[in-house]
Amino acid sequence: MITSPTAIAEAIDDITLGLERVLVGFANLKALLVEGEETPEYDPRDPTNKHEDGKLTDRGVEICYRLFDAGKSRYAVGAEMQISFSAANHRFEAWKKEGGLDRVKQPLV
Repeated sequence: MITSPTAIAEAIDDITLGLERVLVGFANLKALLVEGEETPEYDPRDPTNKHEDGKLTDRGVEICYRLFDAGKSRYAVGAEMQISFSAANHRFEAWKKEGGLDRVKQPLV
């Protein structure tokens, strides 16, 4: 029996990551099944998404949020935006606070 709080936290993290992968898989499957689905109007690696110091611009933050809207995991968003997992996790938490899928989308300027 597991009694260590650290081991329990690690098990919960493993389960959470597994669930994120499942959700991403479903989102990818949905994209394959939906006819005429539009391609995004943005490029996650566009240089205008980041300031010179590497921090995200308002546009970059909105693109992160749109990737989360599309069902991407924090790992996938980090890779696509070329930001660390920690930064993607920070943006994921902010996305949830903004309302997640129910948030008001900002224009891409």
